[in-house]
Amino acid sequence: MPRIIKKSLIPIIFSLTLLLVIIAIGTIGYIVLEGYSFIDSLFMTFITISTVGFREVVPLSDTGKIFTIFLIIFSLGTFAYALSTFSKYIIDGVYNNLFQKNKIKKMIAKLENHVLVCGYGRNGKQAALELLDHNFNVVIIEKDDANIEKLKAEKKFLFIKGDATQDEILHEANIKNAKALISALPNDADNLFVVLTARELNPKLKIISRASDDNSDVKLKRAGASNVIMSDKIGGQHMAKLVAQPDVLEFLEHILLQKSKDVALVEVSCENIADYFVDKSIREFDIRNASGANIVGLRKDSGQYILNPTPDVVLSANDKLFVLGNPNQILKLREILRKNL
Repeated sequence: MPRIIKKSLIPIIFSLTLLLVIIAIGTIGYIVLEGYSFIDSLFMTFITISTVGFREVVPLSDTGKIFTIFLIIFSLGTFAYALSTFSKYIIDGVYNNLFQKNKIKKMIAKLENHVLVCGYGRNGKQAALELLDHNFNVVIIEKDDANIEKLKAEKKFLFIKGDATQDEILHEANIKNAKALISALPNDADNLFVVLTARELNPKLKIISRASDDNSDVKLKRAGASNVIMSDKIGGQHMAKLVAQPDVLEFLEHILLQKSKDVALVEVSCENIADYFVDKSIREFDIRNASGANIVGLRKDSGQYILNPTPDVVLSANDKLFVLGNPNQILKLREILRKNL
């Protein structure tokens, strides 16, 4: 039986045990004190603890009456507790919640190349929504009850309730098969713990962390973060750019952040390009005429970025192209790169 079900059944088991103890005490008491048969004693015990008001099987002695008074006193609270526990389990949907949690766990266990988002605050929610727009599978890790209720109401993401700094929670989120992790917790120390733990559990994972303090970015990168985002700093730069270069910034935002499918700036890896294109120049690709897409930049294996590369730039299988075009043009470009001529 799953651990979560065992934990949830503790109140049920406890209340049942109390009821059985009260029933046993009542039955044995009536047998010993009044000389009732087992069936009569059991019947007398049930009508007493349930307070249904039937007359006793045989008139009680004074000792039996005193025993019945104490049995009623102790059984009333036990019976009420057991009844409320069963009601909560069934009526309040505890069983349904457990079923839903197990269903979510099974779905997460089957994911590959998904993205974990730790924290569903303002930054985490925005990151998750953006990833959803780009067709990524997203798993949210959140411990705040209010945010969990929001996730349940929105029904957009798979989520796990728990502390993202804990190994078992990250394992439950299937971190071994994840593509990336975004740590958007409000506390830099918590983000540091998440980065350390995630890097240890999956050395190949791309980890992006939020930071508030100016000194935290260096520590987070030392801990294993691939990138560190300081939202306050970026926000200030963004506002300044809107004053200094408003049209340029709005143009870039239109390309990168728009919901439209008309045009997109995408990253295309050369890892799987056909042998024909390896160590050939961009001119030999004839990308623009063949697909309609434009190569606006590339990243060499050394980490060097080349903006607006000339036709003489030679490509290798380790390069990444930054291509501007509509979905059909980009799809055609990918097909051309995989095809041996």
